[in-house]
Amino acid sequence: MSKEKLESNLIRTVKSLEKAHEVCGKKLEDKFSGKDGKRHIVICGGTGCMSSDSKVIYETLCKLIEEKGLQDKVTANMVGCFGFCSQGPFVKIFPEDTLYRLVKVKDCERIIEEDIINGKVIEDLLYEDPNTHEKITRQDDINFYKKQKRIALYGCGTINPEDLDEALGYDGLKALKKALSMTPEQVIEEMSKSGLRGRGGAGFPTAKKWAFAAAQKSDVKYIICNGDEGDPGAFMDRSILEGNPVAVIEGMMIAGYAIGATQGYFYIRAEYPIACERIKIAIREMEERGLLGDNILGSGFSFRLGLRYGAGAFVCGEETALLNSIEGKRGMPRPKPPFPAVSGLFGKPTVINNVETLANIPYIMRVGAEEYAKIGTEGSKGTKVFALGGKVKNVGLVEVPMGTTLRTLIYDIGGGITNDKKFQAIQTGGPSGGCLTISELDVPIDYDSLIRAGSMMGSGGAIVMDEDNCMVDVAKFYMQFICDESCGKCSQCRIGTKRLLEILEKITSGNGTMKDLDDMEELAKSITVGALCGLGQTAGNPVLSTLHKFRDVYVRHIVDKKCDAGVCKDLLEYKIDPEKCKKCSMCARNCPTSAITGVPGKEPYKIDPTKCIKCGTCITVCHFGAVHKE
Repeated sequence: MSKEKLESNLIRTVKSLEKAHEVCGKKLEDKFSGKDGKRHIVICGGTGCMSSDSKVIYETLCKLIEEKGLQDKVTANMVGCFGFCSQGPFVKIFPEDTLYRLVKVKDCERIIEEDIINGKVIEDLLYEDPNTHEKITRQDDINFYKKQKRIALYGCGTINPEDLDEALGYDGLKALKKALSMTPEQVIEEMSKSGLRGRGGAGFPTAKKWAFAAAQKSDVKYIICNGDEGDPGAFMDRSILEGNPVAVIEGMMIAGYAIGATQGYFYIRAEYPIACERIKIAIREMEERGLLGDNILGSGFSFRLGLRYGAGAFVCGEETALLNSIEGKRGMPRPKPPFPAVSGLFGKPTVINNVETLANIPYIMRVGAEEYAKIGTEGSKGTKVFALGGKVKNVGLVEVPMGTTLRTLIYDIGGGITNDKKFQAIQTGGPSGGCLTISELDVPIDYDSLIRAGSMMGSGGAIVMDEDNCMVDVAKFYMQFICDESCGKCSQCRIGTKRLLEILEKITSGNGTMKDLDDMEELAKSITVGALCGLGQTAGNPVLSTLHKFRDVYVRHIVDKKCDAGVCKDLLEYKIDPEKCKKCSMCARNCPTSAITGVPGKEPYKIDPTKCIKCGTCITVCHFGAVHKE
């Protein structure tokens, strides 16, 4: 074992931690700058890229390095999510900082031969700006990244999440060291000055939650990391856990020190196996080095961590339902008060923070609350991570300062609407949020502004919709999700959401009435007032939001029996243009219900609407564009 590795493995005191930061930091700096005389390949190891063979790419590169005897000249390892998901898998090469995107396994040989051995940049693997058509070599020069600021995502896509030395070299545990030199009260005050609000959805001030728990007299207190991310299209917390697990652990330890907790639990849904595995590796390495356990860094502070798996119930993202799940009970919310900070896990004072909130804490402690509070708006400090998806060109993970406008998010970072179609709406806040339209594109992204605009921040999902999306169908999609995920404990949510879904299905099938619109609004509002937990209290938002901003679309479905977006099948009619029909019989031969008739070569074909099931096969097989839907 090298002297440097031995020193970093013997961390027991604050003094040796300082030495580890020095040694590991120098090693990482030399790696990025090339001062170590080697070139280093990093491959995106986020779930998205892993599903596109990034692990196979990594293994292939390692094999080629060994076969060509390059072990002393180049290394390869996997890192966390790069964020730009629509362009993955990514391969980056240091010290040149060359970024290759959309890499396939077959490209590995070229990367080794052309770039690593011959020093030639592979042009066709570089990102091309869609507007200027310029080939861009460095990640930071791509528009997608230019207006981002990585705080919660610090280290993701840069360090190896399974190597504690790299985390230490990238400022890991510096914040913990600083916190342990302060009193718990001073740590809470620092959080208060920072203005950090919970990133899980409600936006409750983090310092207040900590202060409530700290004030409780109890022999046992708990810290819980809520990693039960369940919004459709959301993957913020997963990527943070996969990319820099040590930062989240550090945030939990600082929170534990502040409130007097000695035990923490990760609650992560089992569908996140990579995140869970990397958390376990980080916990194990920190325990082996004395960074978790008893008398950490000789400070007298003891803290241990456990991991509990969620079974995928959306309602368990609600903190009291999460507590029940950890305790082995059915995941259903509890009445509040008492709040978890007073009586939480096993009846003991408990602080529950989500992944992104905890990932912000080390940064705040390192740079100071005043510096952190310079970022963002008056009421919403810092940054926010969004999973930007839907009908946008640049799909991926985005972290922007609070106050950034929706227009910047969608057009500058997101690159605009796919196929340059017309923007219709963006759904923020997941099923609990609402739709924002073109008139709200200049609304700043912060807690209060989004609520005033009729939506909410939520955990950070941002789904962009274009002219081809039916907003009634969007409301139905979210209501179906909410119905499926309702725990059924309170009748407002259990029955009310089912009735809302039934009315939406009635409208999209062409059987709606104008009275249905008034009934839906009244019912949605009553659910909001009467439901027990946050899931039910926000369940009506997708309906209320679309009703208020797209009422004309609802009326068109009800009065004219038309879905202009061509989404609601029961309101569509498939027709064949006789002028374009070539009488080839291709549509008729492929129709599964024999709804199309005609004489080959003699007369245009027609569709019998009473037999047509609107499967779209005829449109697919017609090479002349003769079939259309109205």
